[in-house]
Amino acid sequence: MAGGGSLAMRVLSRCGWIRGSDSAVLSRLRDEAVVRPGFLSQAEEDTLTQELEPQLRRRRYEYDHWDAAIHGFRETEKSRWSDASQAILQRVQAAAFGPDQTLLSLVHVLDLEPKGYIKPHVDSVKFCGSTIAGLSLLSPSVMKLVHTQEPEQWLELLLEPGSLYILRGSARYDFSHEILRDEESFFGEHRVPRGRRISVICRSLPEGIGPGRPGKPPPAC
Repeated sequence: MAGGGSLAMRVLSRCGWIRGSDSAVLSRLRDEAVVRPGFLSQAEEDTLTQELEPQLRRRRYEYDHWDAAIHGFRETEKSRWSDASQAILQRVQAAAFGPDQTLLSLVHVLDLEPKGYIKPHVDSVKFCGSTIAGLSLLSPSVMKLVHTQEPEQWLELLLEPGSLYILRGSARYDFSHEILRDEESFFGEHRVPRGRRISVICRSLPEGIGPGRPGKPPPAC
């Protein structure tokens, strides 16, 4: 981002990167819903984007996901990366996953057009384990988490380009998560205009499943 967009993000950063319905939810999920702004340098973000562009460009944006969870997207899975990108993914693994966790070998890549969005969902235990970690590229966005049984409990995560988010434990199993559509993209009272957004998602392996692809992947955020 540049110019006014950068200024807007600096103003928003003073409000923090996570908002919640109350202090109890924020405290309970302090280590389970994590945002690390500035995880990537601009050079690292450019490295990932440039590596992904040729593969994404060959695909068309779609509007009917297999479980109706995503609108205005194109996606792919990737297991082979350049040395520079692999080094970034290794940093994600070290930051988000425990030493006893094995990652799915295929990294899920989701490209949302400016008007694209992801509806509320909870990733199935058939497809991934207890930890989800994602890098956000190109555009800021707002991820919203809502408790599946007590919807008055919620979190908002401000995801700027270059940030890393981590969902684990209760935040992964008990809360739905979504990427807000442009017209709903607010962090509190602050407007967060959406542009094209690429997310690079790493997930831990479901329990009892060997390395590889355990089935059709869940929506990526």
